[in-house]
Amino acid sequence: MNRRTFLGTSLLTAAALSSSLKAAEQPSENPTGPFKLRYAPELGQFRHHAGEDPIDQIKFMHEQGFRAFFDNGLMGKSPELQEKIAQAASQYGMMIGPFVAEAQFGQRTFVMPSRSVRNQLVSKMKQAVETSKRTGAKWALVVPGQYDQSLEWDYQTANVVENLKYCAEVCEPEGLTIVIEPLNPKSHPGLFLTKVSQAFQICQAVGSPACMIVNDLFHQQITEGNLIHNIDTAYSRIAAFHIGDVPGRMEPTTGEINYQNIFRHLYRKKYEGVLCMEHGTSKPGKEGELARIQAYRICDAFEL
Repeated sequence: MNRRTFLGTSLLTAAALSSSLKAAEQPSENPTGPFKLRYAPELGQFRHHAGEDPIDQIKFMHEQGFRAFFDNGLMGKSPELQEKIAQAASQYGMMIGPFVAEAQFGQRTFVMPSRSVRNQLVSKMKQAVETSKRTGAKWALVVPGQYDQSLEWDYQTANVVENLKYCAEVCEPEGLTIVIEPLNPKSHPGLFLTKVSQAFQICQAVGSPACMIVNDLFHQQITEGNLIHNIDTAYSRIAAFHIGDVPGRMEPTTGEINYQNIFRHLYRKKYEGVLCMEHGTSKPGKEGELARIQAYRICDAFEL
């Protein structure tokens, strides 16, 4: 190749690369289609592209190939806004992931045998049922609170099981499922529930289809690792997943978890639930939102 031909080829290559980079600056109006699994962004995660209106955000998520979303604070929104979110979810064929019904990080709740505590928990479940009726969301997330340093562990476990039975009695007839979430003790010291195996034992003891697990893979990588083994062992009691890479709790591909392998594994198990994208982004603003989308495109490109 002579120098003139070389320079011409180089300029064409540079122009093509520049064009590709400019195209990547904006989300595709016609992305490669729906993802293989129901990855679920949280409301607010695409506000730099879609604005502050949650309905516009849901529309944007759908355009980018997502078929689910979640909102931890759904139960705290006004009934009117809950109904609008439900209408948008129905319009775009989007599944709504778990919303938080009860999560006291600084108090002893489910470990207590107190009747007043139990009444408060049951009251929260009744509120969760009303939210479910308005929105169609089928999973209510529960963090069982702190452990009691003055009470033997087995007694605390028995109290958690008993309190969850009362909560399940409220939820099961209404088609709402409680999902209990184990959290890692490094980020959240003092909490009772930390492991998937522990959550599985509790759900088995409660013995209700309305008591299941949300497996937060970020937390469990820190607490116990062995993610695929624990998915398989507890699978009959896992209703949903939370996603986030370690360290940093950012989008997949930024840390040590091989999410492409995990997503392939779940796909082969015919998992049809949600995978809530409960993480930040490694970059700010629109660039971070694009990085979030691209990370899931990369991890979703597993071979079948």
